[in-house]
Amino acid sequence: MTGVDGHDAARVAPAPGVAHRVVESEVVVLDAAGAALADTELTVAQTRHAFGFGNIGFDLIDLANGRGAEGDERLAALWLDLFDTATLPFYWRDFEPVEGQPRTDELRAAARWFADRGVAVKGHPLAWHTLAPTWLLGRPAAEVEESLRQRIRRDVRAFAGLIDTWDAINEVVIMPVFEAERNAVTELARERGRVAMIRLAVEEARHANPAATLLLNDFDLSTAYEELVDDVLEAGIRIDAIGLQTHMHQGYRGEDEILAIVDRFARFRLPLHLTETSLVSGHLMPQHIVDLNDYRVDDWPTTPEGEVRQADELARHYRSLVGHPAVAAITYWGITDRGAWLGAPIGLVRADGTPKPAYAALHDLVRGEWWLPPTRVRTDERGRMRVAGFRGGYRIEAAGSGAVLELAEPGTMTVRLAAL
Repeated sequence: MTGVDGHDAARVAPAPGVAHRVVESEVVVLDAAGAALADTELTVAQTRHAFGFGNIGFDLIDLANGRGAEGDERLAALWLDLFDTATLPFYWRDFEPVEGQPRTDELRAAARWFADRGVAVKGHPLAWHTLAPTWLLGRPAAEVEESLRQRIRRDVRAFAGLIDTWDAINEVVIMPVFEAERNAVTELARERGRVAMIRLAVEEARHANPAATLLLNDFDLSTAYEELVDDVLEAGIRIDAIGLQTHMHQGYRGEDEILAIVDRFARFRLPLHLTETSLVSGHLMPQHIVDLNDYRVDDWPTTPEGEVRQADELARHYRSLVGHPAVAAITYWGITDRGAWLGAPIGLVRADGTPKPAYAALHDLVRGEWWLPPTRVRTDERGRMRVAGFRGGYRIEAAGSGAVLELAEPGTMTVRLAAL
């Protein structure tokens, strides 16, 4: 296809709502010797999005460690064909059930498995009151604080280069008043205060890995969270992004409500990550439930009508969020119903391994409408062509040679082909 200035062009035609995520650049292609590759047909293909389309990687940890069960390979193929960012669990109680014996090797193997497949990896979380180790109970506050600091330093350093994005601290709005279970982190937060806890987590992680992207993450999306972010920024604590959880077991909140929340937090001029999002494909949780953890049923099946609803709502949810310029990433909270959080049918794949309509609906967006497939383009007499696509990574190939291209901002860039 030919661009408006006569250059041949590879381009997508996105819907108006997400057009702001598309960049057009002139690319000058050089051969291996450094000469302009004139009048040559190449193939341009997208390899990844700059926007983070994520899911949890919990279900593939066993596979990455050589303990995969039947169906895990198929589940992994479905995961990798849609998502580019994996969240791995670092819940302290489970990660270090015995003091001084963390599951570092197991999680490192999982992180490496994803990284080797071109997936960015995020750790969740470094500090949280829920699932704090029981072996911390009864210790003096100063000792608990030092243990938490050491944990953060140790794990961020151990995974630097493999995991460079972390939920530094989780659900701080309720941290000092959490009473569902006694734990040492809540007791420390009650004594030190919310802002001090955030400073501890962020500054220790930053010191351990200055290149890390550190998030403040919460499910409480009320003004209390906004006020906390204000307090954190006024205290001079640098966070890199704000995490917003949107588990919707009681039904889709709708575009207007979700975007109103996003607009409120966009005022901080920090990237917004929808860190935990979910929609059910079965019956909805009753509206009177305040804490989602309080709803337990023996069987919560996916249903045909629920699956149709989930697919429609998921597509609407993603379209609206990708259309908002402040949103930088969305992490869906589960690929499969097998072992899903709270037993809810929130997965994109049924427990038997077959994809639900929601999987296809999201795939049609992320790897269809919002994706540049392999496209043939011919350079002009000066080796020029145009690429217009979603911000992210691209591959250029011609006759046994190729180059990678990062489409980030409009302009002119030069790439040099090398033997494949």
